[in-house]
Amino acid sequence: MLEPRPTGLMQGYQGEAGGVAAIDKPQYRTGDVAVVDRDGYLTYVGRADDVFKSSDYRISPFELESVLIEHPAVAEAAVVPSPDPIRLAVPKAFLVLTSGHAPDRQTALSIFQHCRAALAPFKRVRRLEFADLPKTISGKIRRVALRRAEAANQRGGKRASLEFWEDDFSENELGGRT
Repeated sequence: MLEPRPTGLMQGYQGEAGGVAAIDKPQYRTGDVAVVDRDGYLTYVGRADDVFKSSDYRISPFELESVLIEHPAVAEAAVVPSPDPIRLAVPKAFLVLTSGHAPDRQTALSIFQHCRAALAPFKRVRRLEFADLPKTISGKIRRVALRRAEAANQRGGKRASLEFWEDDFSENELGGRT
């Protein structure tokens, strides 16, 4: 809850008689997830509708996407849950590559290695796909479209031609860390 109440937030609804019916709840739900540290500073975690569970851990796509775009081959990234029979869901990244990088096995291996070095095991991206990202007219990534497409593909047992799973690589190739 934000205190004091934001100035631009409406005070209530106009009633039929012209009066204003006040909003009785003091909370304003933005859909954003943040944490407050001991000093009162807010740290943005992500959107509540984007956070998902994998093996009972809450995963924020924002954190994974931040790690992914640190890789020199990755221009843009979007992470969504991919249905998994053991973990309920695993993080899957849809990636747009920078020029000069091929959407191949070697690039995928390099990205998986990068994720292993930068993320805790429960947060790691387990699947990735090289693809164009669907966007809104204002240029925001349409994660809802990616979530729906991924769920449909997994239900149908389909795997995209430019999709790689962490399981496609040996522990030796990945760096030996589980």
